[in-house]
Amino acid sequence: MTYPTRLRAHYVLSTHWDREWYQSFQNYRYQLVRLLDQVIEGFENGRLRGPFQTDGQAIILEDYLEIRPGRRDQLQRLAQEGKLVIGPWYVLPDEFLVSGESLVRNIRLGREIARSFGVEPSQAGFVCDLFGHNSQMPQIFAGFGIQGGFLWRGLNQTQTRHVRWRGADTTELACYRFPHGGYCDYTFQVRHAREHARINTTDQVKADLQRYLEYEAEHTEVDPILLFDGGDHEEWDQTTYTAMVEYMEASSDFEIVHTSLDGYLDEMLPQAARINTVVHGELREPGIFQEDQQWVIPGVLSSRVWIKQANAECQALLCQWAEPTATWATQALSVEYPQGFLDVAWKWLLKNHPHDSICGCSIDVVHEDMKFRFSQCRQIADRLTTEALRSLAASVEGEIGGDELRVVVFNPLSMLLDEPVDLILQIPVEWPQFNEFFGFEPKPAFRIYGPDGIELPYQRLSQHKNRIKKRIYTTKFPETYRTNDTGVTLRLQIPASGYTTLTVRAEEGGRPTRHPTTPGLATSERSMANQYLAVTIETNGSLTLTDRRTGQTYSRLLTFEDCADIGDGWYHGQAVNDQTFVSTAGSAAVALVHDGPYLTTFRIRTAMTVPATFNFGDRMARSEELVSLTVDSFVSLRLNTDRVEIRSMVYNIAEDHRLRILFPTGAQTETYLADTPFDVVERPIALASDNHRYRELEIETKPQQSWSAVFDHERGLAVIADGLLESAVRNQAERTLALTLFRSTRRTVMTDGEPNGLLPGSMTFRYWIMPLAGDVDRPRLCRLGQQLAAGIRDVQLRREDMQLHRKSTELQRTNGFLAVAGRVVVTSTRQVGDGVEVRLFNPTEKEAAATLTAGHGRGWASVRRVDLESKPIGDVLASNVSAVTVAVAPKQIVTLHLTQG
Repeated sequence: MTYPTRLRAHYVLSTHWDREWYQSFQNYRYQLVRLLDQVIEGFENGRLRGPFQTDGQAIILEDYLEIRPGRRDQLQRLAQEGKLVIGPWYVLPDEFLVSGESLVRNIRLGREIARSFGVEPSQAGFVCDLFGHNSQMPQIFAGFGIQGGFLWRGLNQTQTRHVRWRGADTTELACYRFPHGGYCDYTFQVRHAREHARINTTDQVKADLQRYLEYEAEHTEVDPILLFDGGDHEEWDQTTYTAMVEYMEASSDFEIVHTSLDGYLDEMLPQAARINTVVHGELREPGIFQEDQQWVIPGVLSSRVWIKQANAECQALLCQWAEPTATWATQALSVEYPQGFLDVAWKWLLKNHPHDSICGCSIDVVHEDMKFRFSQCRQIADRLTTEALRSLAASVEGEIGGDELRVVVFNPLSMLLDEPVDLILQIPVEWPQFNEFFGFEPKPAFRIYGPDGIELPYQRLSQHKNRIKKRIYTTKFPETYRTNDTGVTLRLQIPASGYTTLTVRAEEGGRPTRHPTTPGLATSERSMANQYLAVTIETNGSLTLTDRRTGQTYSRLLTFEDCADIGDGWYHGQAVNDQTFVSTAGSAAVALVHDGPYLTTFRIRTAMTVPATFNFGDRMARSEELVSLTVDSFVSLRLNTDRVEIRSMVYNIAEDHRLRILFPTGAQTETYLADTPFDVVERPIALASDNHRYRELEIETKPQQSWSAVFDHERGLAVIADGLLESAVRNQAERTLALTLFRSTRRTVMTDGEPNGLLPGSMTFRYWIMPLAGDVDRPRLCRLGQQLAAGIRDVQLRREDMQLHRKSTELQRTNGFLAVAGRVVVTSTRQVGDGVEVRLFNPTEKEAAATLTAGHGRGWASVRRVDLESKPIGDVLASNVSAVTVAVAPKQIVTLHLTQG
């Protein structure tokens, strides 16, 4: 075949480096060191002519230099000579299992590491092996100036090599879609990496390369061709490389240049207008074609669920507590911003975000290592939060009396919190106590006063007496003391991103301190109601919920469904010989735990009988042996709230099964909503009509970040969850929303099985149910997801604590540092340079006006937009103001830098 012009083919040498997967991190690193040693040697002796692409991630250089620290200067020289192309990612994550903020911080860190070698980072949006793509990646990449992407999974485009990917906000990313074998296609077709006994010869390599080039030339809409030599964990194959170099030097229809993904983009992007195929939003198409090997691998959403829960906890700690509270302490008290600690905490967390780690699809030792990393992140973030909150609390005006306890309650949300909140007060053991009747159970005697000095009624929930505490000094040994920890609920108003101050005062003489407990919210021995909702617990443990505002009733909520799972970390395996068990066929035990004017809680013990295991032999069926699967659910209703709060605890002794909760909605709709990183997406409920023909089945379960909602103009439900990332809506008349709690699986790729995937033992899950009617308030549901994840925090100080934590600046008793109004969602507030950086997004399909208002007595010298690397965009929006309103386009992510006045 001849061509009108000589086509240029860009040969890119790389390796796809799963940091940990079917081997542990240390085993993989042993191979990594050998690989990079050979690459460096090839550069030094001249056998390797062109650059090496570090798989789109920078961490492999960090991992290498821990073993070869003396080669830092050598790597830096090679990078500056253009022989090492670094980034843009720190690690290659999963796009649905981590937050939008985590994706941004990941790319920022990868680019910072590249610059630490004295070079600019790669501008190639490399997401070659990620299990589908979220709707906002084009906008995220654009926020870093990245204009070109490299895709494979989640997209069945095979006839041509290019698409224009239009994100949620219409940002377009010109993308190369890898061929049938994905990013391994060159290694399959030219290196024959799957043919283990084959010995390649120079002539064979040249012939295979010629065929490969001809085929690729027929399937591209632009001139350049990509030869990506970067299969999984593959070292530099010097034999095939030498043959390729000989072909490159010979005259042919193709000009081969040894370059990088960036070099390819330099030629491809100017021709992007020739790309005719446009794809939209999130890309999660299951693999359809037999000749194409892409699999979207959807089951990872619920694999080893503790990983997802721990990650959600760490993300909330960093983004909703450690960073913003440290920022407020820096702004209000002029204390040092702990950037170094935050950087280390983020790095520990991001090391758990590689797609084979966060997905929960690796061998047991990989996921055991993740526990340590989560713990390091959690410890740092928790300590930073504690230090910032203590400093703020101790600096509140006024002194603390000897018979007083100062309790400062903090709200991390960007909106006012006005509802009953739960506190555990650390009442000094020496304070007076009172008894009911003839002394059956002593109770601490105390009263609570608000910031204005007015007494606040409270509902007493619990007490745990004589608990040990410690006070840490800088120049003395620790001091221990004991408290009577007393749980209370009381209604508070806490300003946005702020706090309110309570004073707890001992009641002299031990007189009874009681407040009215009737009428409580309980309406019978197994029902409760507030102004908005009425809840009845049925004899089988399910809930009947009535929305008193609309009159709509929802029944059989909180139905547990248990089916077999014969899959692995990648897939929920549906057995032919399955038996699905549901809790509504049984009975439940119900106990009233709390009943008062602010909070009522019932405990529902649901004891299901399910198969003990799955028989993988000839029977391939769930076992006849049955075991008890017990679920304890604490179901709560608060005054003036329109949600039902649930905490379910499961003790799992069964194997090879999936447990979900069902919520029949009765909504008449063909679509539903769910949140994803920086977005809310609308998905069809029905699966593709030709799904039975797919190589990889489309399944009903799909990703969420914190909530899914099913509704029509009259009724519907939203379920908001913490660290539960898989939901589904059944294509049945009742439009039942199903929330996956966990999958228990024994199979793991390339092993005979890894037992920890069975998840034996105790697990706890938190989620809220909210009835809906008409159009859904998307920003509010996102903020409720943040509220559930973050909760509230309090600092309790006695007079002895003041000198340890008080700063020279005096603060008001109630204060908010930053309020954000409008149909937007704030995802980050932190100190950057000389000001505060705030990131928010608009999850709606209409323009939103976001109004940012500074706290009392504060203002901003300037307000301006910045990109995702904190670089200014355009002119200053406002100067010397205490409030600013910014227009946010539909689905737009906006980052603002606020310089303090």
